[in-house]
Amino acid sequence: KLRKEAISLAIDRAAITKTIFNNTRTPASDFTSPVIAGWSDSLKGADVLKFDAKKAKELWAEADKISPWSGKFQIAYNSDSSHQAWVDAVSNQLKNNLGIDASGNPYVDFASLRKDVNARTIQTAFRTGWQADYPAQYNFLQPLYGTKASSNDSDYSNPQFDALLAKGASASDQSEATKDYSQAQEILLQDLPAIPLWYSNVNGGFAKGVNNVQFGWNSVPLYYEITKG
Repeated sequence: KLRKEAISLAIDRAAITKTIFNNTRTPASDFTSPVIAGWSDSLKGADVLKFDAKKAKELWAEADKISPWSGKFQIAYNSDSSHQAWVDAVSNQLKNNLGIDASGNPYVDFASLRKDVNARTIQTAFRTGWQADYPAQYNFLQPLYGTKASSNDSDYSNPQFDALLAKGASASDQSEATKDYSQAQEILLQDLPAIPLWYSNVNGGFAKGVNNVQFGWNSVPLYYEITKG
């Protein structure tokens, strides 16, 4: 737990989203998405997603007192896409801010990476991403972190988290559901089954003579709203 918190605090998300992604990403402050109803950037415990090199180093040292760190910290990624730059940047930050040997662990393609993740044979940290099937917080939380859920790569299980998800799913109104999902996320911010890094921003363009171009929650243009000027 101490090491996961330290790793999260050692990552300067703002610097990476600006330098590597040219502001086409936004630093994460939760486990869902800003375009989804109920999203909040002020959940209890969300400070663990903010850069704090001093605290990160202190937590790492505290963990070393319990069990000294040895070896190498690696982040697996598929090299058939544009992940190397940010993985190298994160690795360098972990190296500089925690004083450990950190590096990327490239796989030839996404299928090879997912094969080891799905078989639970992977021995390192690894990148992942998520696009929800429908615009609801539940679809960001349950498939990834619910006990025995379909995309729960870490096999995370917390009965209290599961109970809050079930309560939110059966709530009679949105505000009650949001309250339950926020409490569920606060558990995730303590347990850190994964470390949120950033949200992908919408990038798009349109020609002259085309008006009223808007993008939906899933970054796809709302074609039925587009008009020809």
